[in-house]
Formats: sequence, structure tokens, C-alpha cells
Amino acid sequence: MSFRKTISRLALAAALLGGLGSVAAKADGEIYFPLQSYRVGPYAAGGTGFFGGFIDYLNLINERDGGVNGVKFVWDECETEYKVERGVECYERTRSTHQPAGPAAYNPLSVGIAYALIDRATSDKIPLITINHGRTDSTDGRVFPYVFPLQLNPWSEASATVNYIGQQLGGLDKLAGKKIAVLYHGSPYGKETIPIFDLLAKKYGFEVTQIEVPHPGNEQQAQWLTIRRLKPEYVVLRGWGVMNPVALKTAVKTGFPVDHIIGNVWSNSEEDVIPAGDAAKGYVSVTTHPSGTEFPVVKEIVEKVYGKGVGNLEDKGRIGSVYHNLGIVNGILNVEAVRIAQAHFGNRALTGEEVQWGFDHLVLDDKRIAELGATGLVQPLQVTCADHEGGGAVKFQQWDGKTWNVVSDWVASDRALLRPLIEQSAEAYAKEKGIQLRDCSAANPS
Repeated sequence: MSFRKTISRLALAAALLGGLGSVAAKADGEIYFPLQSYRVGPYAAGGTGFFGGFIDYLNLINERDGGVNGVKFVWDECETEYKVERGVECYERTRSTHQPAGPAAYNPLSVGIAYALIDRATSDKIPLITINHGRTDSTDGRVFPYVFPLQLNPWSEASATVNYIGQQLGGLDKLAGKKIAVLYHGSPYGKETIPIFDLLAKKYGFEVTQIEVPHPGNEQQAQWLTIRRLKPEYVVLRGWGVMNPVALKTAVKTGFPVDHIIGNVWSNSEEDVIPAGDAAKGYVSVTTHPSGTEFPVVKEIVEKVYGKGVGNLEDKGRIGSVYHNLGIVNGILNVEAVRIAQAHFGNRALTGEEVQWGFDHLVLDDKRIAELGATGLVQPLQVTCADHEGGGAVKFQQWDGKTWNVVSDWVASDRALLRPLIEQSAEAYAKEKGIQLRDCSAANPS
């Protein structure tokens, strides 16, 4: 199956008209990923990079290996413009297609869409993958068997960020009496960490002020004037899309030092800093994966996908960028879950319920990561019935005006602090919804 540029344009045109853009005729015996992508609107940079990387990796597996164990991947794109109602509509259009197996998993890359799909996907027994984002308590697989906030949930990210700031100050004890401002996107995604920053402030004795920036975030003068009055030691930027470069430029205008702004995992791309120009120099952000094209898997994509004219990115200069590499990582995690599930159920097209088993048992150790050509790109990961995050560590990178440079080792979150809170929240959700908790003590829970 190919994803040629001409087909990509036709798919996008169809999507913009509100339709579903099909990139390949679907047939029995293929593994189907319906993609709720967004290639237009204020968040298009993230959508084109991420879904481009995901598609490029699926294309690599098809072109190089003939699929997984002889079973190829196919996909559709349905344009959501990052709007919840469109994401739900795309889900409803595709959830019953490609029978008898149906969709393998959904990867919306949108907190709002993910929240709206949790009950639907669980009822339909289709995995919902929310890499580096989503509802934090969905980490508890006892309550959310079909939801996987892989690598990093929002609370882990907030905790690791505070730990990093503590390191910069000379120790967590040095946080006492300090001021931290959190500038967050006015959406479910942005608001997800409000309680955890309050909790961490209470634990370590720092003062936190949390400031909302309304969607899409292209006007922030009032917020940064508030920050100037507060005079915090650090600002945590929980932005998205156009909000990020605007934040950096406005910070400079109001006199706040950019090297004391710590961006989160959705404020860490080239598209966030390049539009800000010189204002972005020195800016630090979280990352779960570095940018760059030196990784063997990225080199293979260049050779075997773009070399054959089936690459997804129109601008080849974005190959190896933060969003593109995240899409590749997401592709690796999805494909490995399929591979693990096939080892259990057989080398064939799989149902969503069977792919869920693969995600529930997803393990990536250093040896497997090296075999995938992704050493240094993907962190070791172990997902279990109870733990659907599987990671929880981040590195920090700094922009020098041309490229990102990693400036820390892996910084872990305080999982001992967070896990009881995650379970408490998940169990409250289970009680509200009448959900019976899975028994994760069994060797191979369903």
C-alpha cells in the first residue's frame, strides 16, 4: 500500500469537505488504523508532524517487511481540525468498518477527543492510545482497560518538571518559599495538571500561581504582565500550537528570562520555537524523545519510504523533527502491540480486543529497542494490566536558536506520590460509572 502525495492531497481535500479520506482500499486480512488527524487549523503543525510520522512508520513496516508477520497495515484519515465533535463523528464513521476484525486502535492526539471517546471505545472494545497526554487516571488499567496514556501521563510530567526545577535550584528542599507560575492552555488538556501542581506546591512549600490562556492563545499580554508582577523563579508553559511562540515572544517583551521557562511535552517542538525567532534562544522544555535523523529507524524511513516516493511529509525538512519523531515512536508502540498480540492470538488481522491484550503486555527493553533501530529515541517501557503508562520519565532539552540540545539525564516523576492519587481518582470514576475493577493479580488478565 502506498501513500503518494497525490493521494494525500485528495484525502485532505475530502476531509476538508467533511468526508473521510481513504488512503487505501480496505480488505480482509489487513490491520486497520482509523486516524482522527488534523492538518488544518491552529494545531496543524502538531497534527501534520505526528500523523506524518505515524504513517511513515506504518509505510516502513509495509514496504520493508510486508507488514507484521505477513499482515499489512491500512489506514484512513478523517480531518477533525482538533475539534471534539468532529473527532467523535470520525470515530462513529469508522468504528464498524473494516470487518470482521474492525479498527485495531484509535490515536486521536487530542485530550478533548480522547475524553469524549473513553466510554465509547471501552464499550466497543477498541484501544484508545493517548501517548504523552490524556486523562491521567486512565493510567489505572483496572478501571480503564482500553485506554493507554503511554510513556507519560500529565501528572508524571508535572512531577518530573518540579523535580527538574528542584535540581536547578540545588535540591528539592530549595523549592520552599519560591514562586512558580503555570501558564496553561484553556482546554481539558491544559487544566489536567491544576490539582497536581497545587499538591506539589503544598508538599515542597513553593507558591504556585496557575494562569489560563484562552484558546488558541495568540494574545497573552495580560497574562505575562501578571507574571511580571509575581516575579516567579520559573514559569511552566503548558501550551499547544500557536500559544507557544506567542508565549516566548511576549515573555521577552515583558522582561522574563526565557531560560527560566520550562515547556511541557506539547510545547517542545521546532514549530514552537522557530516562529519565535531570537526570543526562543535558551528556552527549555520536556521531551520523551529527541529530535534528529541519526537514528537507524529514521534513516530507514528516509531510504525505504521517502526514497520510494511514499513519504507523508510534504516538507522533507521536517523529517526527524520533534513531532515527526513522536509519530514514529507512536508507530513503534502500536506495531509492537500488534506483534505481541499476534504471538498470542496468531499471525492474522486482529480485533481491537486482541490488540488491547498486546498493549496490556507491551514491553520494550534495551535489546528490542536496538533491534528496532530506535536506541536513544524510545525509552524502555513496560505496560501492565494495572499500569498503562509504562514509563513516566522525561529528559529536558534547550533550544540554541538552531537545534534542540538535551541538557539532562532521565528525570523521574514521583510515582509513589502519584499512584495512590491515580487509583483514588480511577476508583471514583469506576464507582460513578458502575465499573467492576479488573483483577490485575492474575498472570494474564483479560
